[in-house]
Amino acid sequence: MPITWSGRATQTVSAAAMSALLLTSAMKHFREPAFFHQVVPDFLCRDDSGDRPNGPFAVMTRDEWVALSGLAEAGAAVGLLIPATRKAAATGVTAMLAVFLAGHADALRRAYSPAGTPAQRKSHTVRLPLQVPLIFWAWSLRKPGLRR
Repeated sequence: MPITWSGRATQTVSAAAMSALLLTSAMKHFREPAFFHQVVPDFLCRDDSGDRPNGPFAVMTRDEWVALSGLAEAGAAVGLLIPATRKAAATGVTAMLAVFLAGHADALRRAYSPAGTPAQRKSHTVRLPLQVPLIFWAWSLRKPGLRR
């Protein structure tokens, strides 16, 4: 007898998978914050050393931005698991991933600058396009699963 999946069951499994991905990423934000440093644009990062002037958007340090985004990912992951909050959480994840595109684009630009390394070029050339399917996946979680 073949197993049939309802639209709701498929939606729940998809939300759980996205949640697991977000929780894994959130944990990495706190275990290896340097991995995410390159995707935080310089204009957002406060520099207290005096080496460069802080712009109007430089309200937190790079480490603080990484921690905040890790907390946001963890919160969104929990929200995706709760059917009553799934649509709002999926909307938030979609927006968050779309905003992250700017950081990935900036990291790619810097990777291909004279100061960039081959490892950075390889990493960011892969990381930027991966954001697009993640955005579409998060957006798809906004739709309720169809009942059969």
